[in-house]
Amino acid sequence: MKQLALFPLNSFILPEGRMRLRIFEPRYVRLISEASAGKRDFALAQINPYVSQQHPDRILPLATRVCIEDFEQLDDGLLGITIAGVEKVQITERWQEADQLHVATVSCVENWPALALDAGYRPLMQQLQKLLQQQPALQQLYPSPKYSDAGWLASRWLELLPMQPALKQRLALEDSPAPCLDSLQAWLSHQT
Repeated sequence: MKQLALFPLNSFILPEGRMRLRIFEPRYVRLISEASAGKRDFALAQINPYVSQQHPDRILPLATRVCIEDFEQLDDGLLGITIAGVEKVQITERWQEADQLHVATVSCVENWPALALDAGYRPLMQQLQKLLQQQPALQQLYPSPKYSDAGWLASRWLELLPMQPALKQRLALEDSPAPCLDSLQAWLSHQT
């Protein structure tokens, strides 16, 4: 068990995922300052948009511990950071500090191992390649994509696709990326 500060968002990130964030709320400026000084680790936690802000299930139980890869001052003067997903964690207890920063006790969840992508999932790989080519901002985040790694491919799709947060959480908690890839493949076949 360890303690992590939480950065709750509608967005979702998994290990090896990368994301850019704009930091402006004082509690998160403090969090980033403490994290960059090595005083505190933090996790990106997914919000359940279907309940009120005060609801106990507002922050979903699967989060991802992240590290800060880069800082920049944005055109609007705000702090911009690039984060990378490190490991999945399960929130076991959660509370707020005086400035409303969420903190949690977490246990580690095993990351998916690197697995060669089965040939049956090639359409998913090709669709993600096309998506990254069409989105320069995404392409910048992934200069060396691991398309042939089943876990990497499944994780990026879970991050990018608009789907029910509870479903993303359930698929990300599977023991292997195969159930996720099967669901994604079925979804993709209905979209074409």
